[in-house]
Amino acid sequence: MQRPASSRVRLEVLGMLFVTVAINYLDRSNLSVAATGLSRDLQLDPVRLGLIFSGFGWTYALFQIPGGWLVDRIGPRTMYASACGLWSLATLAQGFAGTFLVLLGLRLLLGMFEAPAFPICNRLVTAWFPEGERAGAIGFYTAGQYAGLAFFTPLLVIAQAHFGWRSVFLLTGVLGLAWAAFWYGAYRDPARSRRLSAGERDFIRAGGGWVDGQPDSGRFALNPADLRFVLTQRRLWGIYLGQFALNAVPWFFLTWFPTYLVTYRHFNFIQEGFYSSLPFLAAICGVITSGLSSDFLARRGVSPSVARKAPVIAGMLLSTCVIGANFVSDPRWVVFFLAVSFFGNGFASITWVLVSLMAPRRLLGLTGGVFNFFGNLAAMFVPLMIGLIVKNGHFAPALAFVSALTLGGALSYIFLVGRVERIPLDGASGRREADGRQISSG
Repeated sequence: MQRPASSRVRLEVLGMLFVTVAINYLDRSNLSVAATGLSRDLQLDPVRLGLIFSGFGWTYALFQIPGGWLVDRIGPRTMYASACGLWSLATLAQGFAGTFLVLLGLRLLLGMFEAPAFPICNRLVTAWFPEGERAGAIGFYTAGQYAGLAFFTPLLVIAQAHFGWRSVFLLTGVLGLAWAAFWYGAYRDPARSRRLSAGERDFIRAGGGWVDGQPDSGRFALNPADLRFVLTQRRLWGIYLGQFALNAVPWFFLTWFPTYLVTYRHFNFIQEGFYSSLPFLAAICGVITSGLSSDFLARRGVSPSVARKAPVIAGMLLSTCVIGANFVSDPRWVVFFLAVSFFGNGFASITWVLVSLMAPRRLLGLTGGVFNFFGNLAAMFVPLMIGLIVKNGHFAPALAFVSALTLGGALSYIFLVGRVERIPLDGASGRREADGRQISSG
């Protein structure tokens, strides 16, 4: 079907997702900016700081599966506004924390409330975009997680320098509350949007988009058989393990990176604010380049196994360059290797498109929740492991550890994922999912 003239509404929805993801990542990473002052005031050693860093990941991972189920049951308008408002309140409260246990408890709440965010994003992109445009859309909103950090981290560093570490949480919390109210007032599902033209609606539908709503959403209920199914597919395990490894690099940057520059590489605080933004800018370039190139290949008939999977593998191999920082002393070369690594991580970060293409159609939200659960085990595991590794004062083994994880992730995509096509609910290879319709494998 010929592509109609695009209305502004889809671009506006994509822009709203970009901003929401940027705020989401600011609220989970602001602790890294505040860490130097906070650890001094609350007397946190590297191990306890590692526990604080990883606390977010415990509940974030634990609530991925319930969050994915809720995405299949509750509309994105109410769900995203509620989640954003609640995680912003948890962020704001961290500015008043006075003890290790209080701060840890608030980080646990933050992880729980942020858990539905990316399953919602995946649901929205699946609804608003045909399969041929989906990687580019995912790449664009995923860039928001890096853009917010690249442009706002220096501002948060300045705020901490002038007003103390508590201001970091107060500023980001207020921003999130304001955005939650805006989202609820502005967003409408495509089925209820009066601004989406009939031609574009038909174009999305013909390309596999859920413009009319999720199939069978009213009959969906969480049950052990569905969960067992998504946990027993070898190809899905390939993307689960790969996502865990992929998240190792960003969780180093979201937690220990500023401390690494200031404490272990002896950058001054303002220097840290400038240099810390460069890898995030590189990641933005990586994720946008990957999404556009992947869609370019897909539109020209290249198989999903190449167009969608190859950028992930190439990016993860490039991410292993993080270990290069161990072999240089010039600050510019340190940041160069870290930027190349984060560019590779961004280039690999279109993995949600594989969930859209491989998950059983009725179980997209549940599969996304399981996928994000395993991926975000890295949020609880990697920061804590780095804290244990560096407690003796040496950071080089920690970077080697992160590099080894990314290499393992590339191998998972190479040897486990195999052909990229929709997995039918009966598990039989190569057959269509039996729901009364023929469903494209992308």
